[in-house]
Amino acid sequence: METQAIEIIETEVVLEEAMSMNHSRLIGRLTVLLSAYEDRFEIMPELEFELAAGRLKPDVAILPLSAYDWEADVIRCPTPPITAIEVLSPTQSFDFLVTKIRQQYFSSGVQSAWLVLPAARSVCLLVPGQPLALVPTGLLHDPITGVQLAIGQLFR
Repeated sequence: METQAIEIIETEVVLEEAMSMNHSRLIGRLTVLLSAYEDRFEIMPELEFELAAGRLKPDVAILPLSAYDWEADVIRCPTPPITAIEVLSPTQSFDFLVTKIRQQYFSSGVQSAWLVLPAARSVCLLVPGQPLALVPTGLLHDPITGVQLAIGQLFR
């Protein structure tokens, strides 16, 4: 009697939650507002990274400029962004995202992070080794990239 070999291939099932309207609106606005810096940085929404802390997918990432290779695409970027931006969704907790930023993003080489708080119409700026800075009005100034963002424009 002949036996057949069966190969089992492991696959990862990732269930993404539906994005809320405010979450989507803020990602779009961040991308548009940050386009003013496209001569200095790559602005990448929803790009997945394969980093030391595992797979991470910030809502928006700010990366150094790089040459495009339209024929050889990258599914998961192996180098950390300079800045990771997360928008708090209705299903996430503030503490969860702050911990994720401090323990996963920063340990993987991300140099600054923004946590956008839709209901508070504010942005928290996080830099390794420094206390969280809440920016409720005026200009958010990221000391790592030099990027400035008008809070009023983001939440208009």
